[in-house]
Amino acid sequence: MAEELTFHLEDFDGPLELLLALVAKHKMDLHNIPILELIDQYTRTVEQADPDPETASAFIEMAAHLVEMKSYLLLPRSEEGERMKQEFTGQLIEYDQCRRMAALLRAKGEQAPVFVRQPMEMEWDNTYTLHHAPQILADYWNALAGRTRLRREPTQQQFEPLVTAPMVSVTSRVVYILRSLISGAAARMGQLFSPRQSRSTNVATFLALLELVRGGRVTLGENGELTMQRTRIKEKK
Repeated sequence: MAEELTFHLEDFDGPLELLLALVAKHKMDLHNIPILELIDQYTRTVEQADPDPETASAFIEMAAHLVEMKSYLLLPRSEEGERMKQEFTGQLIEYDQCRRMAALLRAKGEQAPVFVRQPMEMEWDNTYTLHHAPQILADYWNALAGRTRLRREPTQQQFEPLVTAPMVSVTSRVVYILRSLISGAAARMGQLFSPRQSRSTNVATFLALLELVRGGRVTLGENGELTMQRTRIKEKK
């Protein structure tokens, strides 16, 4: 009579762990397991354990699978039963190999020396060593409190480029473009602009060209060619 065993399902990581424990307890050959005997031992163990449903869900699912496999194996010449038996045996062998390798890695990891020291305690010195005028401290304190805004007054040098910059009118650049086209000095749009000219001059030239094209006095080709129209082109509807 087989020895009665008492297992607690909480002590195993899963149903495969329990199955391997039953195999080892009864000294079965993992490559030639008496499947029917192992199924009976497993189902009996799960029935007697009576754990909570959350712990027993995976074990009960495996028990149902084993009972199904047993029903096929009891039939004469059941191909489905033999297939399920080979698949189940391979699953147990792979799990046993993984478990052995994990134990080997854990043993090697425990043998490796690990040196740990206590963290060093750092001494913090919160003393502020700089010196400032009282008014500066008061101004910054008010700024942090949101009472005032520190603004830097603009200098004269910052305003000089804006005040002294020459104003170029769009009308003067219209005259410039028309004269350039009549004299032949410019035949393409790129010839109207120059890096030597001021930014305001180039902007006024661009606006003047747009005005001439919109009014039909100048046509602009796909490659930037400029053609002056003696008569205004009628706008297409």
